[in-house]
Amino acid sequence: MQQYKRVKLACYSANISMSIVGNLSPILFLTFRSLYGISYSLLGLLVLINFVTQLSIDLIFSFFSHKINMSKAVKITPILTLSGLLIYSLSPFIFASNVYLGLVIGTIVFSASGGFAEVLISPVIAAIPSENPEHEMSKLHSIYAWGVVAVIIISTLFLLAFDANYWWVLSLLFTLVPIFSASLFLGAKLPELEKPEKISGTLGFLKKGWLWMCVLAIFLGGAAECTMAQWSSSYSEQALGIPKVWGDIFGVALFALALGFGRTLYSKCGKNIGRVLCFGAIGSSACYLVAVVSNIPIIGLIACAMTGFCVSMMWPGSLIVAAERFPTAGVFIYAMMAAGGDLGASIAPQLVGIITDCVSKSDLAKELSHTLSLSCEQIGMKAGMLVGFIVSLIAIFVYLIIWKSKNNQSKKDC
Repeated sequence: MQQYKRVKLACYSANISMSIVGNLSPILFLTFRSLYGISYSLLGLLVLINFVTQLSIDLIFSFFSHKINMSKAVKITPILTLSGLLIYSLSPFIFASNVYLGLVIGTIVFSASGGFAEVLISPVIAAIPSENPEHEMSKLHSIYAWGVVAVIIISTLFLLAFDANYWWVLSLLFTLVPIFSASLFLGAKLPELEKPEKISGTLGFLKKGWLWMCVLAIFLGGAAECTMAQWSSSYSEQALGIPKVWGDIFGVALFALALGFGRTLYSKCGKNIGRVLCFGAIGSSACYLVAVVSNIPIIGLIACAMTGFCVSMMWPGSLIVAAERFPTAGVFIYAMMAAGGDLGASIAPQLVGIITDCVSKSDLAKELSHTLSLSCEQIGMKAGMLVGFIVSLIAIFVYLIIWKSKNNQSKKDC
C-alpha cells in the first residue's frame, strides 16, 4: 500500500483537474461575451464540445482498449490537461483576431484529457489493493466535488477582485494542478490494469444484459447530477431572483459542497450501495420537485443544494456496481460507463434549455404568469427543471432492480 501513495495522490490531483476543465468555461461565459462579443449559442457550444470530445474518447477506449498502452495513457492525461489550458489561456494573444477559435482548440485538448481521466483514473484506484474498494472509489469522486467547490469560489473571488480582462491569468493559475499531477505520475509505478485481449472479448461483454443496466444506471445518475450542476446558477438567478454572484456561490458551490459531503460520507462509513442509490434517487426526486414548485428563494436554494447530497453516489455508485458485476472487464467497463454518464450529462441539461425556451414562449406560460405572479421565463425554467425530477423518478426503479439483485446475490452466496 505504501508504494501506491504517490499514485493515489496523482489520481486525486487528476480528478481536481477534471473539475477545472469541466467548470471553467461556464464561469467565464459572461466575461467572454462582454470582452469578445461571443454569442450565447457559441458559448453553449463550448460545453457541447467538451462533452462530445469526452464521449468520443470514452467510445475509443470502449472498443480499442486492447490496443492502448494504459500506463502511458494515464501519464499523458495531465499533460493533455496542461496543454489545453495553456492554449485556452493564451487565446487572446495567439489567436488575437479570433479568440473563440483558440477557446475551441483549448477546449478540445483539455476535454480529451477529461475523457482519458474518466476512463483511466477510476480503474487505477480500483486496481490498488484495498480493504474496502467501494470506499476508495467514493473518496476519489469526492475529490472531484471538492475541486468544483474550490474552482467556483476561487474564480468568483478572482473576477470580483480583478478586471475581467485578466481572466487568462486565472486560467493560467489553474495549470498548477496538472503540472503537480504530471510530476507525481512521472516515475510512479502504476498497478496493472485489466483489459480485453482482443476485440472479441469486448463484443462478448456487449451481449450481457447487466452491462446495459449499469450503463442506464450511470446515464440517469449523470443526467440527475449535471442537470442541477449546470443549471443551478441560472435557476437561482432567474427562477428564484437571487443575484448571479450569490447564485454561483450559494447555488453551484453549495450543490458541489453537498455532492462532496455525500461522497466523503460514503467513503468513511458507507455500505450497501444498492440501497444508497435507491434512496438517493428518491431524495433527488423530492428535491427537484421542491425546487420547481417553491416560490420561496431560501427553500428553493436549499432544495438545489440538497440535490447534490442526494445524487452524490449515483455516478460513483453505478461504477461500483459495474466493477462488482464485471471484475475481469477492467478498463473496458469503465470506458462504457464513462460513455453512459457523459451521454446523460449532455442530453439532460440540453433538454432543460430546450424545454425552458419552448415553454417561455408558449401561450400557456403567458396565462400562468398572471395566475402565479411569475414571469414567462421563470415558468419556462421551472418546467425545464422537471427534467431532473423525471430522470430521478426513472432512476428509482432502475436502482431498485439493482438493490434487489444484490440482495438476492448475497443470499445465494450465503
